[in-house]
Amino acid sequence: MKMVMVVVPANASEKLLDALVNAGHTATYTETRGGMLRQSQYSLFIVVQNEQLEEVIGVIKDNCHIQVEMKTQHSKDQTSLEKQALTAEIGGAVAFVWDIEKFESFS
Repeated sequence: MKMVMVVVPANASEKLLDALVNAGHTATYTETRGGMLRQSQYSLFIVVQNEQLEEVIGVIKDNCHIQVEMKTQHSKDQTSLEKQALTAEIGGAVAFVWDIEKFESFS
């Protein structure tokens, strides 16, 4: 068995959860914050059989895409009225996969 932990932006989490459920998988999730901008994210935890791993990774790839956001800001030079264009990649996902040595369900 494998544990897949996926970190996605909060605004993409519902779409990914729906896609995982529609593909027959379940996930546990928690709201997290991190990264350079301390943006709201969700960390999803998905347990799969080894042979289901590539399917789950495919669902993640199909539903989590990077977008480029552009903003302008005034130059750091206080005497200048120039604006600088800033671009940042947002969105996407980061997935971590590790082996599960033991799995138990308690009732």
